[in-house]
Amino acid sequence: MGFLFAFSNQRNNARKVDLKAPAFIGENKLFITDETVSKLLIQNQRPLTEQPKDIIDLNELEIALNSNSMIKKAEVFMSVNGELYTEIEQKRPIARVSSNASYYIDDEGSYMPLSSNYTARVPLVTGNVNKNSLETVYEFASAVDQDEFLKKHVIEIRQNDDNTIDFRIRKSDLIVHLGTLKKLDKKINNFKAFYQKAFKNKILESYTRVNLKFDKQVICTKK
Repeated sequence: MGFLFAFSNQRNNARKVDLKAPAFIGENKLFITDETVSKLLIQNQRPLTEQPKDIIDLNELEIALNSNSMIKKAEVFMSVNGELYTEIEQKRPIARVSSNASYYIDDEGSYMPLSSNYTARVPLVTGNVNKNSLETVYEFASAVDQDEFLKKHVIEIRQNDDNTIDFRIRKSDLIVHLGTLKKLDKKINNFKAFYQKAFKNKILESYTRVNLKFDKQVICTKK
């Protein structure tokens, strides 16, 4: 019995890895491909499918996957038959920076590279933007992402040299000056009230600029 158990155990450990297609958790818009994932799943400088299951370090594979700037979280596990599974949650972009460099800002305020596989439809970020200091842009982009009205209308966010924010809306030349992000909710509500009234009265295109920097009033500049 002991001999049979040892023989069976040795044979099982020597079984080659059967790499299964990765499962992507959440949105089905793939910024990374199966091929990219497979390239990350390399251990001892050899493809996993060429190696016996007993030498595979699952923790090392997870670290390799999580080092990719498009992956938010990755988990790797193996069945007793040597089938290796990966579950991947991608980062979710909420804005796209277009300044000296182009990249996304994800929903946690982190850097995310562009993908040749898929382009997200998110507001464009322009102006004076530093990849190492995205707090202000992220805070407003996050507010846009969480508000159905803003998400539908805001197409561009501009960070000025003094760290104030301007934004532009869809199908309009109007520039909206938000100012700082103090009392942001109040300023957003002021803009919604202005937009609904101007749109209803068909006078939206009569203005070139809307200033929201004062939380108790909206100042408009006519053409």
